[in-house]
Amino acid sequence: MSDTNESKQAHWDTIFSAKQDAELGWFEDDCSQTLSFLKNTAISASSTLFLAGAGTSKLVDELINTDANLIINDISAKALEQLSQRLNNTKCQYLHHDLGHSFDKGFDKGFTVDVWIDRAVLHFLLTEKQITHYFENLKSTVKCGGYVLLAEFSNAGATHCAGLAVHRYSENEMQVRLGDNFELINSKQYTFVNPFKQERPYIYALFKRRQ
Repeated sequence: MSDTNESKQAHWDTIFSAKQDAELGWFEDDCSQTLSFLKNTAISASSTLFLAGAGTSKLVDELINTDANLIINDISAKALEQLSQRLNNTKCQYLHHDLGHSFDKGFDKGFTVDVWIDRAVLHFLLTEKQITHYFENLKSTVKCGGYVLLAEFSNAGATHCAGLAVHRYSENEMQVRLGDNFELINSKQYTFVNPFKQERPYIYALFKRRQ
């Protein structure tokens, strides 16, 4: 599949149209692993959280319980449609953007966030250009003193997901790409067992922005 917004959106729209949540290979009924990292970020009703690739995840429901303002992004318009129909929350703002492309091109972001949360979005960006845009978007958005939680396939993880190749990560590569302004707070190797009882090794890492 070619690297265009249209082709990538079509790929994900097809998946979300064809499958129920529990049939998705990344479906997580228990979000406690992600939530345990977020306990260190002091989320309050005045916080703004950015969810890099929400899909139809139950994590959104859990984040609504924090009373924070949510900016919910996904490349799939179908996923956002399903999610917005499920939720009824005035603190949710929906964005439809491919994070492998710059916020500055055809997209007026107009926001800053206290916490950037990414469970399994970054690892789908394969080219250096895409990855660079992703981290530029992140750095232009996360406030000083804000947090970044990255949860991606680890170097021991699968090489493909949802019919696509992935870029696997180590804690060190995350740190290098974030740069010296971000301090590692906590990290963990975590094996996610998907709905098909397959093991998927992840690396979870929480960083705090110094300046």
